[in-house]
This record gives sequence, C-alpha cells and structure tokens, in this order.
Amino acid sequence: MIFAAVAWLGAAEAAHAQGFFNFFGGGSGPIPRTLVTFPTRYAPGTVVVNTPERRLYLVLGNGQALRYGIGVGRDGFRWGGVHRVTGKKEWPSWTPPSQMLRRRPDLPRHMAGGIDNPLGARAIYLGSTLYRIHGSNEPETIGQAVSSGCFRMTNEDVTDLYDRVSVGATVVVVN
Repeated sequence: MIFAAVAWLGAAEAAHAQGFFNFFGGGSGPIPRTLVTFPTRYAPGTVVVNTPERRLYLVLGNGQALRYGIGVGRDGFRWGGVHRVTGKKEWPSWTPPSQMLRRRPDLPRHMAGGIDNPLGARAIYLGSTLYRIHGSNEPETIGQAVSSGCFRMTNEDVTDLYDRVSVGATVVVVN
C-alpha cells in the first residue's frame, strides 16, 4: 500500500512537471495558451497554423479562437496547404522517415512512445503527409524554427488540442 502511494505521488509529480494538472489555465510553456479574438471565415473546429507567427489557432466560433505557441519547420522545411486530421495517437511511437535518417544517421530507427520520445504526449496526423502536430520532449523549442516540418507544442498544449480536435477537422497551414 505504501509502495503504491509513493509510486502514485512520483507519477503525479512527473505529470505536474509536464503541466497536465494545469489543464484549464494558460499553460506552463514558454508561450501561454490564450483565448483571443479571431475573426475568420473558417468553421469552428478548424485548426489554423500561422507559421510566420509561430502560433496555432483553434477556431471556436463567434470570432474567438484558442491560440497556442508552436515550434515550426526550420529554413527549407516550411510548407503550407490545407489538410484534414486523419488520425490521433496518445504517446505515439516514432520511426524517423528515411529522409530524416539520411540527414541524421545517428537517430534511432524506432522509439517507443513515452516521455523521452520526440513526439511527446500526443500526435495529430495531417492528411497523407509525413507531418504532424505533436508534443515535444524539448518544450524550450516552442516559438522557434527547429523542426523538419512538423509543428511542436508543449505536452500540456498538445493534450488540450488533442481533446478538442476531431478526426476529419480541417487544418490550414499558412506559410
């Protein structure tokens, strides 16, 4: 019984460090999640990624959106277009694509899901692309251009977005 309580407290402390207990607040990442005015023609539930701003907007309707800080693709890895959410995974595993392995042969060929995985706590898959909106084991990179084309969020923010976005939702990426 004491062992179970100690294990639970350790897990709770780790979850708190990742921000999972500050679910409805502004977030604990470098760029707080914020409710903003967002006049748009997009339907509620649409995700708008503004790459130059390094922000992601979830359209709520009535001229409002949730704004999240994101990490974006570095030079040469930015892209734009319209896709749909085709899948969602909790604590996803990661297999670097062949293009990435050619650039970085030091990377593992596969990594099981978990706190050390670069995809973080959640992944939202975009159309038939190799790209995702996902968490990160490097929250200090949020607001920077460091990825190979995916959009990084803090684990807290990607968990919040994951719970709000449905498979089939439209994702508009503005470059």
